Amino acid sequence: MTNRDPDAWWSAIRGSGPIIATAIHDGTGLRPEAAALMKLASLDRLREEDPHTGDMIAAIPSRVVVHRSRFEVDLNRAREQAVYQTPDQAWGLDIWKKALDPGFVERSLALHDAFYRMMRGLLDGIVAQHGRFILLDVHSYNHRRDGPQQRATDPAKAPDINLGTFSMPPGRWNQVIDALVDGVRRFDYPGRPLSIGIDVAFQGRGALTRFVHENYPEAGCAIALEVKKFFMDEWTGVPHRDHLAALQTMFSGLLPVLQASVDGSR
Repeated sequence: MTNRDPDAWWSAIRGSGPIIATAIHDGTGLRPEAAALMKLASLDRLREEDPHTGDMIAAIPSRVVVHRSRFEVDLNRAREQAVYQTPDQAWGLDIWKKALDPGFVERSLALHDAFYRMMRGLLDGIVAQHGRFILLDVHSYNHRRDGPQQRATDPAKAPDINLGTFSMPPGRWNQVIDALVDGVRRFDYPGRPLSIGIDVAFQGRGALTRFVHENYPEAGCAIALEVKKFFMDEWTGVPHRDHLAALQTMFSGLLPVLQASVDGSR
């Protein structure tokens, strides 16, 4: 699913049903002027991007996969914070060869503006047809930050799947959360069950879930879903294809579970 065309912004596919999945940090692409100014090596960028999340959701009929790197513009941050300009905005990483001029920043932010216009149109269409929707905002996260051979983060603090619910209206979508947790726990993952936590490693404070709950307070349920990078080598970016295939099957299998939960919330 990943698109290596540096001019591509995203792929947005509208299918049947009220469930939509997004992978807004999947991309690695940079427009030419951003690539020319980029100081940070591609492998270092990849560690903070969410590679292969687009592959995970490839069986979801309605999905959006972003192909531009979050290091050009981060669609999960508010507009005024969406372009990382200093290391303190980006995990201490030194990103650019020189300070960014305002024109460059605005050209990056044009993608942020266009993305949220596109999402509004897409979600408006789903609401018009189905009345309400569930959006799974799929990300991934590192758990070997001290090095590839060093001890991984304590599993108690780093579940395989982390659900972020910070921006959700309290109690509004409990049945959806319960159904999602149960669906993940029941999935027959090869070799072991998957662990799942709520607001453990991350709380779901990103701009996309906030956008949904602010603009669709009655109709939209948005859940930030973080997959620990057990499905790949987070230091080299090399995926474990069997794990990716299993995760794609898991996401596909969640569709009827989520459909039933959103129908039951009426």
